[in-house]
Amino acid sequence: MQPEFPGTEGSPAPADEAAERAGLVGAAGPGSGGWRIGLILLALVLGLSGLAVSAAGVASQLLPRRFSVVQQQRIINWQTAGRWRVRSAGQIFPATVTYQLPGYSLASGSGLNLTARRIGIARQSSCGAATDPAAARVLDRRGCVALLRATYIDSTGALVVTIGVAVLPSAAAAGAVAGELPHGGQPGEGVRAVAFPDTLASSFGDRQRQLSWAVNDGPYLIMSAAGYADGRPRVPLSSDSYAAQEMTSVADGVAEEVAMPLGAPPAPPRCPGAPGC
Repeated sequence: MQPEFPGTEGSPAPADEAAERAGLVGAAGPGSGGWRIGLILLALVLGLSGLAVSAAGVASQLLPRRFSVVQQQRIINWQTAGRWRVRSAGQIFPATVTYQLPGYSLASGSGLNLTARRIGIARQSSCGAATDPAAARVLDRRGCVALLRATYIDSTGALVVTIGVAVLPSAAAAGAVAGELPHGGQPGEGVRAVAFPDTLASSFGDRQRQLSWAVNDGPYLIMSAAGYADGRPRVPLSSDSYAAQEMTSVADGVAEEVAMPLGAPPAPPRCPGAPGC
């Protein structure tokens, strides 16, 4: 009998025996590697999916942030309501104001542009201390925070007007107060006059108020009290229509010049694009 050598017929090669023992071939039969390929493909798909999710998250952080309409309105309200705190008294009450006397007061087809000059600015006051009792009750009920006042003289030096800015918690509150206070009504229901010694407004007190009214702009109530600079007490203006129109013009002009910058809505807020801006 001839000796058998490895690899000859009738005796498995050592390499095949080792493979069988390791379970790599022979034992599982044909197609035994298919499930392994499936696992590899599944792992690859899951990995790519995770990478896509991560990339989307990074992209969302880098793209400009967008505010919703509700968020924009809240920011606008907050910015408008804070103006009286961040602006100086001189910014709230400008040194000079241009106003117009209507043409019909002059029997003319065109109006006359005039200038009112600021006499002084009073210290910040509580709403109750700077208004008459009737107005104070309404302001207190609506949550008035503070009241700012300044006094102006007209271009002739004959008429005086005190402008008051009442700070309310919201535009709705300011509108509600304006609806309850007089519009071109009787003195004694609005802002108290502020006199400044050694000026043309030194004789302007509460008894000298001829007209008193209030309008709202945003969360601010703009109150006016107008009268003569010579100290005369209240007189019937119905007998002097020109004086009434001139007094109304200067009071309206100054009030509008103060109200518009305070109550004007700011530009819609935009995020610069940085994460967390």
